[in-house]
Amino acid sequence: MNHSIKVGLCFGMTSGTITTLGLLVGLAAGTHSRLYVIGGVIVIAVADACADALGIHVSEESEHSHTAKEVWLSTLSAFATKFLCAASFLVPLGLLDLRQAVVVSVLWSTILLSSMSWWLTRGWRSVAEHLAVAAAVVAVAHLVGTWVGGWA
Repeated sequence: MNHSIKVGLCFGMTSGTITTLGLLVGLAAGTHSRLYVIGGVIVIAVADACADALGIHVSEESEHSHTAKEVWLSTLSAFATKFLCAASFLVPLGLLDLRQAVVVSVLWSTILLSSMSWWLTRGWRSVAEHLAVAAAVVAVAHLVGTWVGGWA
C-alpha cells in the first residue's frame, strides 16, 4: 500500500474511532439524549475530520521529505477515513435505543481498532496496547460526561 495513503488511513481510523467513541460515550452519559449524541457525532465527522486532515497535511509538509502529491494523498485519505469511520457510528445510533447503541458502538470500535492494529503490526501486544488506550479514553469520557451531566 502507498505510504501516504497508509498514513492517512491509520491516523483517520484511529482518531475516528477513539474520538467518536469518547464523544459518544461522554454525551450519552451526560445527556441521555440520542439526538444530542447523533448531533455530536455528525459534528465530529465533519469538523474533526477537517482538523485532523489539516494536521496530517502540516505534519507531512514539516518533514520536508514528501512530494506535494504525497502530502495531499495523506491529507485526503485521513479526511475520508476519519469522516467515514466517525459517520459509521451513526448506524447503531439511528437503529437502536441509546443504551444499546452505546454497547454496539463499543463493540464496533473494538473491531475497527483491533483489525487495523493487527493489519498494521501483526502483533497482539500492539492490539492490546491500542485497545487499552481506547478503553482509558472511553472511561475518562464517561466520567466527564457524568460529571457535566450532574450540573443540569
